[in-house]
Amino acid sequence: MRAEAHRAVRILRVVEEAEGFSTLYFRDALCRKAQPGQFIMVWPPGMEEVPMSLSTIGGESSITVKAVGPTSRRLTSLGEGDLIMIRGPFGRGFTLIGEKPLLVAGGIGVAPLKPLLERMLTRGLKPTLILGAGTRDRLIFLRRFRELLGDRLHIATDDGSLGYRGLASEYAENLLEEHNFDIIYACGPEGMMAAVYRAAERFGLPIQVSLERYMKCAVGLCGSCAIGPYRVCRDGPVFDGNMLRRVLDEFGHRRLDPSGKPIPLERG
Repeated sequence: MRAEAHRAVRILRVVEEAEGFSTLYFRDALCRKAQPGQFIMVWPPGMEEVPMSLSTIGGESSITVKAVGPTSRRLTSLGEGDLIMIRGPFGRGFTLIGEKPLLVAGGIGVAPLKPLLERMLTRGLKPTLILGAGTRDRLIFLRRFRELLGDRLHIATDDGSLGYRGLASEYAENLLEEHNFDIIYACGPEGMMAAVYRAAERFGLPIQVSLERYMKCAVGLCGSCAIGPYRVCRDGPVFDGNMLRRVLDEFGHRRLDPSGKPIPLERG
């Protein structure tokens, strides 16, 4: 079985994680061997194919979907027994280094960080997570992380409805001042990740972030996900600090739209 080939998988169950967010569970021989941070291309019948990070890796795999466009809304409308087409996993995942990791997640960006955190725990590490969202009702996997992390889970909400009032990136700077971490992993809105990257540079820490771009081929040929000299689908989606330094004119500032035109990134 080749990762590039489309194959059908049947949805085992759907879990509503928070307002507008659902996790779809399925079984697939290739996905169970994926590395945290890798993604698959998901094609619900009759809709556009879209990239999705794996939010669970193992005997059962999963994707966690935010209902924002036609394809994602179709995915969140599916139920047990429905079929979707997938291909992958693709890309470069996270690399486990260090002993005192700090993970910073914003919104749906927590999806690829969840299997990374779970793998850290199986290896005896004690990660700290900042889980950020606009409101408490949009915090994903909150119960799961409370069980896994206890007081090493920190919450940030934009409106202050739970935990720190403000951005996850702001809270990260506070924790970096108070604790001795040796690596940062981040995923979320690109403006947030850019702020976390700057904090990592200031504290002299290595960082890995997972970028999101419009993707078509997923194997580095079409160039729709280009950032500087890189293709996010092939060279990423996980970028380390050395790679980010080569694309600082784009990272956090702009991306390509489906036609290949550079457009500003939305802030947030």
